Amino acid sequence: MNDATTTVDPNATDDHRLRRDIGIIGLLFTAVGSIIGSGWLFGALSAAQIAGPASILAWGIGGVMIILIGLCYAELGTMFPVSGGVVRFPHFAFGSFASYTLGWITWLAVASTTSIEVLAALQYSTNYLPWLQHLQDGVPVLTGAGFAVAVAMLALFSLINVVGIRWFARLNNAMVWWKLVIIVVVIVAFLMTSFDGANFAGGAQDHSDAGGFMPFGWSGVFASIATAGIVFSYLGFRQGVELAGETHNPQRNVPIAIIGSVLITGVIYVALQIAFIGALPPGALANGWAHIGTSFSGGLDHIAATYGPLAAMATVMGLTWLAVLLYIDAFISPADTGLIYTTVTARISYAMGRNGNAPAALAKVSQRGVPWVSVIVTFVAGMIFLLPFPGWQKLVGFVTSATVLSFGSGPLALVAMRRQLPAQRRPFRLPAVHILAFLGFLSSNLIVYWSGWDIVWKLMIAVLIGYVVLLLHEWRSRGNTPRLELASGAWVPVWLAGLALISWLGEYPALNKHAGNLGLIGFGWAILVVAVFSLLIMGIATSMRLPTERVEEHLREPVPEKTEQLGEPSP
Repeated sequence: MNDATTTVDPNATDDHRLRRDIGIIGLLFTAVGSIIGSGWLFGALSAAQIAGPASILAWGIGGVMIILIGLCYAELGTMFPVSGGVVRFPHFAFGSFASYTLGWITWLAVASTTSIEVLAALQYSTNYLPWLQHLQDGVPVLTGAGFAVAVAMLALFSLINVVGIRWFARLNNAMVWWKLVIIVVVIVAFLMTSFDGANFAGGAQDHSDAGGFMPFGWSGVFASIATAGIVFSYLGFRQGVELAGETHNPQRNVPIAIIGSVLITGVIYVALQIAFIGALPPGALANGWAHIGTSFSGGLDHIAATYGPLAAMATVMGLTWLAVLLYIDAFISPADTGLIYTTVTARISYAMGRNGNAPAALAKVSQRGVPWVSVIVTFVAGMIFLLPFPGWQKLVGFVTSATVLSFGSGPLALVAMRRQLPAQRRPFRLPAVHILAFLGFLSSNLIVYWSGWDIVWKLMIAVLIGYVVLLLHEWRSRGNTPRLELASGAWVPVWLAGLALISWLGEYPALNKHAGNLGLIGFGWAILVVAVFSLLIMGIATSMRLPTERVEEHLREPVPEKTEQLGEPSP
């Protein structure tokens, strides 16, 4: 396959109808605000229960893995600053079938994240508004009144987005400052009030918890990265990519937003984990790290069940004023993240509409420069995800795996485009591209593997449902949709099937012996197997890339609907 050395004007892919009202601070704060959602409020406890004091390493390793993935998007996002880039980059490099599959996974992840954050905000609020939720089989679910409040919150998020992206950015900047101040106050208060260095080398010496800095070994560290909310807490870096088409000077703003947001929050999360472990009273470790709080009255048990471990710590330490602030923030942080994900979900729908493998109406843009049809679809999807079925909290693991899986296409698209468009101007050029792209792709696959078979198989079922939806769309369109380009996207189902097989043969989740996986691949061997598999898929995907001529056609594809329908002048 011969790749030409021509270049494509980045403006050919520019979503010129979307307003470029987000500056460098707005874009950075959008990413930081998305990262700091509900995860930090319970991530410290969850990570400590799975990895012990070594959870400090887990936050650092998780941040590095996300940065490796983000660096790939920094080059892609500055080369072609388009909204919904996570979906559109694989469309440019590998065609419609690949972008649809990854777009479907991405859309499910971001749409459900909005609902999860709304539920988290209301669940914290139940401490002082008990009519919002009740227990059903031991699981907190919305009451009728709570469902109405949740729908009202989703409607408010949608209204803010319809008004325009400028107002969204202004509101988000103020909320992010609040969240940053609260986290710093918590860290300083914990460190200054109570800090026991012995906690970092101790814990109980029982059958399930060997004590020491790494009581569950490296297996516990890696499991916590995928399942304790660590990666989930970092996933907001994507906003620097998704909103690249709505910021001025994307060549500067996008890399700063992607890398800067992970670095800023990574330092904060590590400091918070250190402060949390150091502040634990000795009685909290009597039964080992997996059972923090079971041995002292009024400790973390009750709060952990209601997702408020930091507020519990503040109460035990006599910092009542801090507990009050945390309960207030427990509403603001998830609500702000829900607002951000409403914006991003609409942009994903918009991108799929532009790709042509979803209804073209999703790409309609209002005179304010807002994809209003996609905003409405996002609102309806959010209501569906709010349905209070048992075990809803487990969707956090599903969202993590789905989002990271969709990110995995970025490194592959980057390597493919280096060959497809070698002369293309790259304002940010990733050095050692093949090594870093491989490490980014490997990071994505490892995180999915570490999430465990009981999550992976559900993710694969969701992918199959997406293919059914695609077939229905193709049938209803009766040949009026762009060609699927199956030949260049055939590696995608091979990749997904291979990950599922490795997960089924592996031993994760190590703490759940009834998950249905065989446990034939041990901890160390699994990393090697996933690495070899990742290298194989990268080679296959690169060899199956679209020819340069077809890439250029994709990059110059017009918006599906006519501009006259928007009430706007032609560009």
